[in-house]
Amino acid sequence: MSRVQLALNVADLDASVAFYSTLFGVEPAKRRPGYANFAVAEPPLKLVLIEGEPGQETRLDHLGVEVGAIDQVDAAAQRFKDSGMATFEENDTECCYAVQDKVWVHGPGKEPWEVYVVKGDSDRSGVEGEAGVNGVPGLKEAFEA
Repeated sequence: MSRVQLALNVADLDASVAFYSTLFGVEPAKRRPGYANFAVAEPPLKLVLIEGEPGQETRLDHLGVEVGAIDQVDAAAQRFKDSGMATFEENDTECCYAVQDKVWVHGPGKEPWEVYVVKGDSDRSGVEGEAGVNGVPGLKEAFEA
């Protein structure tokens, strides 16, 4: 099973959860302080809400494709490399209250995309207090090399 992921920074997490619950007709699959995600069956979508600064407008954090197996992440990484794309790989990383393997690339407009598999649950967001691009320490530097 694969689905597109859309991660948004939102100013009011509670209001955003209420809105997207109504929009998609489902409650969050995971809810933590400053974080919620929805596993929408139709259309197949993983919507991630990350609480940002009060008063800010909602903005794109990153995009992704959630896949069902580690070999799909590996195949995507190889496809990207074969196409000459710069990649940044993370294995057994804690992100979004989950343990994941992933590969990152940037689109032509510098939009960050990840292809990832969730390997298990975590009690940590994995990005709290860490500097980085879209919550990913070292992502900017990895693409500047």
